[in-house]
Amino acid sequence: MEAKRLAPDKKNATRMGAHLVFADESGFCLIPNVVRTWAPQGRTPVHRHRQGRRDKISVISGISVSSKRHRLGLYYLLFFDNIGHDEVCVFLRGLLRHLRGPIIVLLDNSTTHRGEPLQQLLRRHPRLHIEHFPSYTPELNPDEGVWSLSKRELANSCPKDRDELMENIIRSIDGIGRSPAKLRGCIVQSELPSFLR
Repeated sequence: MEAKRLAPDKKNATRMGAHLVFADESGFCLIPNVVRTWAPQGRTPVHRHRQGRRDKISVISGISVSSKRHRLGLYYLLFFDNIGHDEVCVFLRGLLRHLRGPIIVLLDNSTTHRGEPLQQLLRRHPRLHIEHFPSYTPELNPDEGVWSLSKRELANSCPKDRDELMENIIRSIDGIGRSPAKLRGCIVQSELPSFLR
């Protein structure tokens, strides 16, 4: 029922000639994300990593859908700290530089997606519009698919430091961004109405 609320935004995007951008954040740690794997019988796989290193990289990304040609794109930024208002504003300014015309960004209801810094940015850039997904509905956001694909690809890897972790993240997200089929799959796997599929 809540998904139907997004239909007017798509109609507005088409009428305005706007890009729709589905955005979200995620974090990647040096401690490996362990998943099931294959190994010869009797040989348990062992992951060696640096104990106690809690270094992390935060990433914000957005899948863009152009209203006219329905082209898909993936934009992202990496940060060594947690993502707050300022980092979200930096990401949105990057979208303003790369995408022409009006932009409608759909975000979750996190407190980092609200507040005065974002309101000031919206006042300075009238072609930028922010809409929020209903509360507690990550299944509606196609960008969650980017994190699922990336974390699955990076599972069981043991980077030795933050630089290697960053290289792995960039390689993974760039690979997703270069694949229209994977981006389309992220949209299809979300529970959005069928007008975006």
